Amino acid sequence: MRELLVDFYASSGKRKPDQIIIFRDGVSESQFNQVLNIELNQIIEACKFLDPNWSPKFVVIIAQKNHHTKFFQTNSPDNVQPGTIIDNKVCHPNNCDFYLCAHAGMIGTTRPTHYHVLLDEVVFSPDELQELVHSLSYVYQRSTTAISVVAPICYAHLAASQLGQWMKFEDASETSSSHNGTGSGVAAPPVPPMPKLNEGVRNSMFFC
Repeated sequence: MRELLVDFYASSGKRKPDQIIIFRDGVSESQFNQVLNIELNQIIEACKFLDPNWSPKFVVIIAQKNHHTKFFQTNSPDNVQPGTIIDNKVCHPNNCDFYLCAHAGMIGTTRPTHYHVLLDEVVFSPDELQELVHSLSYVYQRSTTAISVVAPICYAHLAASQLGQWMKFEDASETSSSHNGTGSGVAAPPVPPMPKLNEGVRNSMFFC
C-alpha cells in the first residue's frame, strides 16, 4: 500500500487526495469490524508514512453478491429496470446499506448487489452515494453497458488473476507433510516477492 501511494503521489504531480473511497468485496458481515479496525488502520498508517500531516477522509463500502435477495416487478414477469435501488423496507434499520440492480438481467432473475457503507467521513447524502455507486457500474471498459458490481472491484479481480499467473504459491500443508510426514511444527514456506513490472506499464491498467 505504501508503494502504491508513493507511485500515485509521483505520477499525479505530487498531489495527495483529500478523499479516498474504498470498495471491498468478499467480506461477510462478521468481518466488517475487521475491515474497519485492521485493514483501514493499515491504510491510514500507509498515508502517515507518506506524510505525517496527511489525513484524508475515507469512505468504506462493502459489496456483497452472495445472498438470496431478489426483486420483482408487480404483475410483470420481467426483471426490475436497470438502475433500480432499494434502500428501505428490506434494509437494515440502523446501518447504511442499499441494494442496487445496475445491470439488465438477460437470463433468469437479476441478483442485486448489496452495498454496506461502513464509514463515510465525506458525509455524502444517500442520493449522492447511490448515484456514485451506480455511475461506477458503467465505467468497466470491457462492457458497453452497466455491470452488476462497481468497476473497481472487477479491476481488482483482474489484477489478482494476473498475479496468480505470475506467482506460484506452494501449498503449505503439502510442503509441511513432505518434510516430516505429519505437517506439525513446520512453518509455512515464505511468500515469494512480487515481480517488478516494466516502467512502461507499471502505472497502467494493462491487465484489462
